[in-house]
Amino acid sequence: MRVLIFAPHWGSNHLAPQAFIDKAAAAGFDGVELSLPLNAAERDDWTRRVAGAGLGLIAQQWETVFHPGFDAHKAALAELLNNACAARPLLVNSHTGKDFYSPRQNLELIALADAIAREHGVPIVHEIHRSRFSGHPMLLLPYLARLPDLALTADLSHWCCACESLLEDQPETLAATLPRVRHLHARVGHAQGPQVADFRAPEAAGALAAHLAWWDRVVELRRAAGAATLTMTPEFGPAPYTQTLPYTGQPVTDAWEQNVAMAALLRERYNR
Repeated sequence: MRVLIFAPHWGSNHLAPQAFIDKAAAAGFDGVELSLPLNAAERDDWTRRVAGAGLGLIAQQWETVFHPGFDAHKAALAELLNNACAARPLLVNSHTGKDFYSPRQNLELIALADAIAREHGVPIVHEIHRSRFSGHPMLLLPYLARLPDLALTADLSHWCCACESLLEDQPETLAATLPRVRHLHARVGHAQGPQVADFRAPEAAGALAAHLAWWDRVVELRRAAGAATLTMTPEFGPAPYTQTLPYTGQPVTDAWEQNVAMAALLRERYNR
């Protein structure tokens, strides 16, 4: 099985499309992960440019965060997922539902995503993320029990923050969750936040080791399942995810440089 490593558009949104694509290709990424414009001409321009650079595409939808009301959220989810699938990406990573919606409402949104995935023949996976239906282990586990085909993007840095731990006291949670993972966001969180200042720093060693153990297990499970590929996106983000100095607001590290360094670690660890 080959691990494919994608560059996040988040943090590079200020760049013109070709500049970002060229930057990702020059850094050795296998593809890019981004939210595509709803304008069809702009969306298709992105897909042509990505394909022309020989890169893979993971589409992302996160904009439903702007629609807290259920009906508006559902309508936006349908529009955004159909638009993302129209680009024929490897998969769509979706920020689905809300932690304050009822189980019935979140199940309705997951069913909508499943129907759109079947219609287009494009996998849609749901990101573990604070404030979504998956924002805490005890929120997600009932959905895993009810939906045997529910596929996830694992960004476990969010659970570190939500649970104020490195999940060392929740082996059963991880055992239930990791087999459902089909895509990974390789960011290192800690017990008080979703992103360490620098994953290479000595003080981040424990958090890095915990995340690597989770990622190793996902790789092991996907290899055992006979998967040909597994996708990972290093996703260290800009401020406020990147910590800043008081008074000046200057970032203490460069998020893109962190992502390139994490890509090198993942490549060496999983594609030797």
